[in-house]
Amino acid sequence: MPSFVIAEKCDGCKGGDKTACMYICPNDLMVLDPNAMKAYNQEPDQCWECFSCVKICPTQAIEVRGYSDFVPLGSSIMPMMGTEDVMWTCKFRNGLIKRFKFPIRTTAEGAANAYPDLQGKDLDSGLLSTEEADGYAIPTPIATV
Repeated sequence: MPSFVIAEKCDGCKGGDKTACMYICPNDLMVLDPNAMKAYNQEPDQCWECFSCVKICPTQAIEVRGYSDFVPLGSSIMPMMGTEDVMWTCKFRNGLIKRFKFPIRTTAEGAANAYPDLQGKDLDSGLLSTEEADGYAIPTPIATV
């Protein structure tokens, strides 16, 4: 289910022309209503449900229904960012509240490398990862899981 803004909690990030959720949304869906000074999702059908806006909202005014693989259907999920972890609050339809923590990723920016065999390759060139400068491709085995 796409993100939605709880208007009573939204402060429009205190009157600026751009809110935190507008800044962070990878699909540019969050906009500010200039009359009400409240943010809203202008195209809910296009929402990727990435939780970026939910995590960055300073007033916890944005919610996304959780996926059924980690919260039961019908509950809302709210993250609270800490310095070392994210505290997730799960609110069920019957009012029951449960909380759980997950550590924040500690890999330094740019240090994660899913393809160690590409270490040392020129990432700034226009070549694909399996291409060489002479134009011949290096065959890459397909990993099976």
